[in-house]
Amino acid sequence: MGELAELLTDAGRQWEPDLRRRLQGMLGSIFQAYLPQTWVFRTEKEVATFRVEKDGAVAVSEGAAPAADVTVEVPLRRLASALRAQRRDAIPAGELKVTPHTAKGKTAFDYLRSRLGI
Repeated sequence: MGELAELLTDAGRQWEPDLRRRLQGMLGSIFQAYLPQTWVFRTEKEVATFRVEKDGAVAVSEGAAPAADVTVEVPLRRLASALRAQRRDAIPAGELKVTPHTAKGKTAFDYLRSRLGI
C-alpha cells in the first residue's frame, strides 16, 4: 500500500466510529442522504480513493474511482500535516485544489472539510 493510501486509511480509522455514531443519532437520516461518498485524492506522486458507505464504513483503495463525488489535489506532505492537526491552515492557499463532481459531494465536502483539516 502506498503512502497516500496508508495516510487515508489511518484517518478513516479515526473518523469511522464518529461517522457511525452520527448516523445513529437524530440527524442520521440527513447524513445518510449524502452517502455513499467517494473522494479521490491526488498528490504529486500517488492517487487514492476514500469512500464512505451508507453505514459509515470507510474504505480506501489505490488509484482513482471512476465516479468520484469530489477530487482533492494536494501535496502529500501538506495533506499529512492537515490530517494530523485537523486544521485547514496547515495547507497554505494555492496548495489545495478541490473539484466537486456532484452536488452531494460539494455539500458533504463543505460540511466535513474543517473536521478533516482540509
